[in-house]
Amino acid sequence: MTDLVDYQFNDGVATITIANGKANALSHEVFEALNSALDRAERDEAVVILTGQPGIFSGGYDLKEMQKGPDEASALVSVGSKLTRRLSAFPFPVIGACSGHAIAKGAFIMLSVDHRIGIEGGFKLGLNEVAIGMTMHHAGIEIARHRLAPAHFYRSVVNAEIYSPEGAVEAGFLDEVVAPEQLMVRANELAQQFRKLNMRAHKETKLKSKAEYLALLDRCIEQDAASLGLSG
Repeated sequence: MTDLVDYQFNDGVATITIANGKANALSHEVFEALNSALDRAERDEAVVILTGQPGIFSGGYDLKEMQKGPDEASALVSVGSKLTRRLSAFPFPVIGACSGHAIAKGAFIMLSVDHRIGIEGGFKLGLNEVAIGMTMHHAGIEIARHRLAPAHFYRSVVNAEIYSPEGAVEAGFLDEVVAPEQLMVRANELAQQFRKLNMRAHKETKLKSKAEYLALLDRCIEQDAASLGLSG
């Protein structure tokens, strides 16, 4: 695809890999490349594995872009929210292969795919927005509320608690944790299981079960675009 996002298609599975520097930062260019990769996966009618670099799935938004000013930050957050909304309604199964740390937008992506696999080790996962002076946006609150365990929603969103991979399973950021060398083995094993699903039924059931949530997310994205309280 590009230097920022790699696309590999094999045996009905599209592996999409984010590769943007040490933090795997999510910039406008990365989001554009991710959307292009997802377009291709739809054409290929592929089960998707979304992953990052060894040790880091993503540390979140590109801070250089976020620090340019409120308008630039709002624009990037809007693009990111639309990407997570797309993942939530993607017509084919999406597996998040969390290759290490997943912070802020990296964690929101994990909250938006169908199945999440993490790896053992000293990795951090969670939503650090409040800890770094960012007021959580409406879409982010609802993405977290939709997927996190109720006991961890407040701890994550309001208190910015950060989790180990094992704690992230309990909280709801991940579904399972494996040894690092088993990450892609397990992801591909699960992808082949998902390929056996009836994809029409998968898509229609996903959209039906998430109808109210997706409509709420659309409203939140519009609300955030109008006025996004990023600092306070």
